[in-house]
Amino acid sequence: MVIKDDLEPGSSHEDRQFTVAMMFVGVAMMFVGFLDVFLSISGGFEFAGVTPLLLYFGGLALWAQATIANLTIRYIVMGTAIVLGLAIFHYGEVLFWHKQAVFWGTIAMVVFFMFKSAPPGPPAR
Repeated sequence: MVIKDDLEPGSSHEDRQFTVAMMFVGVAMMFVGFLDVFLSISGGFEFAGVTPLLLYFGGLALWAQATIANLTIRYIVMGTAIVLGLAIFHYGEVLFWHKQAVFWGTIAMVVFFMFKSAPPGPPAR
């Protein structure tokens, strides 16, 4: 995976630290939201409100901003996450098919980014 700062030759050390921190916060938010979704699917219980999905989609937007180097893919992922989070917030409840869509969409996203080869870059120091 290529961090976007790797592609910018004039980036400072502070920018790199901020990007890594944003990536960690995004992954943590996605993990907490996805864990609630996964447990409610497998355990059959309902979670209260839309907060887990708002955490998930907010974390996805932060992760995409910090991690994805291709601007087109980055802003498509961010825009989709923001629109879906706002739609769930506006709808006000989470149905079973919403949780299934988030679960299988997460699986598809992980598979895509796991098997996508990184562009060749400078050798590691």
